[in-house]
This record gives sequence, structure tokens and C-alpha cells, in this order.
Amino acid sequence: MEKLCPRFEKAMGLISTRWVGLILFDLLKGTKRFSEMEADLPISGRLLSDRLKMLEKEGIVKRNIYSEFPVRIEYSLSDKGNELEPVIKAIQFWADEHIPPEETDDTDEQRV
Repeated sequence: MEKLCPRFEKAMGLISTRWVGLILFDLLKGTKRFSEMEADLPISGRLLSDRLKMLEKEGIVKRNIYSEFPVRIEYSLSDKGNELEPVIKAIQFWADEHIPPEETDDTDEQRV
């Protein structure tokens, strides 16, 4: 059996981390505040914060802090993150073609 490339394996692990795909899909629409993302996604604030920190550490998400009162924090995709757009759209296309609607449970996850 051929061994997977470690970089490919890491990329797949990162993208397949629970909720990361939906977070990336949401950020493809543009810059968002944390509260907007929390409202858009069926995920707890604590878990969203954890995933955003992970994606920021990987250089996929940028966190911009504005010195206002109250402080404004916005999240956006970095150049590295934006390069995932064709990958995410290809997965969406594949899902639309091959995953029957009855196999999804819209009560737990948002359709992307």
C-alpha cells in the first residue's frame, strides 16, 4: 500500500476537522465579525473561537482588531485561505451531484 504524502494528510485532516468546512464557506462570502459568524453557523461560540484560533495559527484566517470602543474584531480569509475556494466549491459541486438530500439532516447542520 502506498503511503500518503504527509502534507496531503495534514491538509485533509485540517479541512475535515468538524465545522472547519462551514467556517471557511462562510468566510468565502467576505469579512465577518465573530457575532455574525456565530449567528450564521450552528456551532457554539466556544467551539467557533477554538476553530478560528486553529485556522489563524495555520495562516488560513486573519484576525483584524480595530481600536474602537467597543473594540471591533473581524475575521477574513488570508491569501492562503482564499486559495481553498476552488477546493470548497468542488466539494460542494460533488455533494450536490452525489449526496441525496434525504441523506442530510438539516436540523443539525446548515446547508452550504
